[in-house]
Amino acid sequence: MNAETMMGTELQGLRQRRPEVTGTVLAGTDGLLISSDLPTPDATYLAALAAASFGVGNRMAATVRQGPFHESVVHTGAGCVVTYPAGQNALLTLVAAPGADLVALRAEALGVVHRAGQALAACRPSAPAPAPYQTDPLAPLAVRTPMATLPGQRPRRDPHITWRRPPI
Repeated sequence: MNAETMMGTELQGLRQRRPEVTGTVLAGTDGLLISSDLPTPDATYLAALAAASFGVGNRMAATVRQGPFHESVVHTGAGCVVTYPAGQNALLTLVAAPGADLVALRAEALGVVHRAGQALAACRPSAPAPAPYQTDPLAPLAVRTPMATLPGQRPRRDPHITWRRPPI
């Protein structure tokens, strides 16, 4: 069984166990849809929005230095949308009805997230981690090149001409 089929089965099982979940989306952290039980256009948009939400949440977590990102919750007038990271490269997004027990839903979702992360990691070949970007804090921000030395520049105006056409 491939990972997409397995994830579809996991998402259906989650919906059966938790009836307050009205939709599920499994997406990559790049915003591309992996699996969903929502209509395709909605699922595609939600996958992209989940990746954006993850990016902002991840940046916030890094900024406040209080540990890694765990979840993002958006409460709406008609329920909520919860996004969890699933391994290194995926996100699980759940659309829940109003009055959903988010604590119980979180416990259920974390099991799916754990299994999804393992299944997707097994499918992807491991790439070497990029070296961390190091900068010298004392290095100049940029090196300026005088405009006169750039090739293909227009010749400068004659300094003796002072009249210019008024703007229209």
